[in-house]
Amino acid sequence: MTILVSGATGNIGSQVIQHLVNHGADVRALVRDPSKAVFPTGVAVVKGDFLDVESLHSAFEGVSTLFLLNAVAPDEFTQALIALNVARAAGIERVVYLSVIHPDVYVNVPHFAGKFGVERMIEQMGLHATILRPAYFIQNDLTIKDVITAYGVYPMPVGDKGLAMMDVRDIAEIAAIELLRREQATQLLPLTRINLVGPDTLTGMDVAGIWTDVLGRPIKYGGDDTAAFEQNLKQFMPAWMADDMRIMGERFLTNGMLPEGGDVERLTKLLGRPLRSYRAFASETAASL
Repeated sequence: MTILVSGATGNIGSQVIQHLVNHGADVRALVRDPSKAVFPTGVAVVKGDFLDVESLHSAFEGVSTLFLLNAVAPDEFTQALIALNVARAAGIERVVYLSVIHPDVYVNVPHFAGKFGVERMIEQMGLHATILRPAYFIQNDLTIKDVITAYGVYPMPVGDKGLAMMDVRDIAEIAAIELLRREQATQLLPLTRINLVGPDTLTGMDVAGIWTDVLGRPIKYGGDDTAAFEQNLKQFMPAWMADDMRIMGERFLTNGMLPEGGDVERLTKLLGRPLRSYRAFASETAASL
């Protein structure tokens, strides 16, 4: 019985692997370049690419449970469909898929729409899966910490509806818990969806206030100008991705990323401890400066 982890070298995938190893699971890591992969002792490393079907057939052989994580890419939807079709052909029926919160609401955001299509495929194919739907990753804000500290501005167009930001460490741990639950079950478990949210729903002003507190000096909220946000992003990412992020920001403003009733309590029970907060993240980040 083997759990295959895709996205294995990324921030979430690498943590999922560590949790699985800590619980004695038989883990296989899917990577593009095994020569650059460093994992805990006992993890089997296999070379594969979601657009290389033959490599997936080989990598999926003998796997019982799949963790499917697709990075945001122009062909993300195609990659996921290929992976699931190969998994089905390999007899893999136990899946944990990392989707996104509210993909049925953020219908015009490209990577949300793609993930919602993958969810529908999982359901229609009758795969026994846990679909994890995370809200905004707290650690996304590591990319803007220099702007916060150097210019005194929190630049993300979060808006005033609120985002239930979640720490990626909690996301990885819950993913590992679900993988182990499905892997160790004596029978196939029904499909379930889990919203992954943080303990607090924060507006742009709330986040700026947290940074003001932890840094001990005023940090302003940069406002809701998503067009300017897109132009800034184009300095370090492809134009198609910056456009995707702008559209997502627009939905932040109109819809927010709000938890449903019982989400926080469900996750707290799963983890057996409180969820990590944005304030704790900001304090950790400030202490490291």
